[in-house]
Amino acid sequence: MQLELRDAPAPQPKPGQHLVRVRAAGLNRGELLRHGLTKPGPAKVGGTEGAGEVEGSGERVMGRLPGSFAEYALMDAEDAIPVPQNLSWEEAAAIPITFLVVYDMLVQQGSLKKDEWLLVTGVSAGVGVAALLAAKALGARVIGTSGSAEKLERLKSLGLDVALQTRKPDFHPQVLKATGGKGVDLVVNNVGGSVFAECVKSLGFEGRLATVGYVDGVMKSEIDIEALHSKRLKLFGVSNKMRNAAQRGVTVQGFTRDFLPLFAAGRLKPVLDRVYDFKDLPEAKARMEADAHLGKLVVRIVDR
Repeated sequence: MQLELRDAPAPQPKPGQHLVRVRAAGLNRGELLRHGLTKPGPAKVGGTEGAGEVEGSGERVMGRLPGSFAEYALMDAEDAIPVPQNLSWEEAAAIPITFLVVYDMLVQQGSLKKDEWLLVTGVSAGVGVAALLAAKALGARVIGTSGSAEKLERLKSLGLDVALQTRKPDFHPQVLKATGGKGVDLVVNNVGGSVFAECVKSLGFEGRLATVGYVDGVMKSEIDIEALHSKRLKLFGVSNKMRNAAQRGVTVQGFTRDFLPLFAAGRLKPVLDRVYDFKDLPEAKARMEADAHLGKLVVRIVDR
């Protein structure tokens, strides 16, 4: 994705939409780094999530916000999530896309319970860190893989129970050892096809495997049908690409009911890697491209 600063008129809301004065926007790897998997298209206002004030009412909201790299953007009313008073604009902007995805895969589809084991491949990525934080808030135990010993050490302070330094599909023996030979209850695969088979090997009886990313660019993998059958495994994807507004709205409602109180109480809080001023957006993109961040990168759009 190439970045170019342009002047544009403020968008005009249609029925069922809010015009939001954007205060801060979160950066997401899927939008900024295409990995050759998505064909380029015409120029459009960047940004997919953010936080700000609804014009006319002053309501503090966060949520999916297409075009959030701008002073004003449109938010569908069903996507609007109230911002708890204890959160800054920058913290609020770091929540929507990442934690809605996490709610979808841990709660809605993954049915993660207290004391269950979660394995997160690529745990230092934005979704990985959020999955760790949410799982710990739910009372689960978490194993994470990363190629960076430094990042894994930092994540231990956030509750990571078992840190495995690797980028290779070689971790299932250590996962089985950590879980007393049982395997994990849920896997969040951020990495892609290169570790898919290893994730299956790491699952225990009635385990669930969520595929949420493929930063390795590997789109195919073998599936152990015997393991799938005998262990009664469930394999599912996490994406909004083909979901309609009503289906996305169910996730927003569940998040608001189950996760928002945790944020309001301070039991759940996003990890901000760095906050950039809008003029420094290219620098933020470069940091994401270098995979130097831990947690979320946020751009401050409008000063308080």
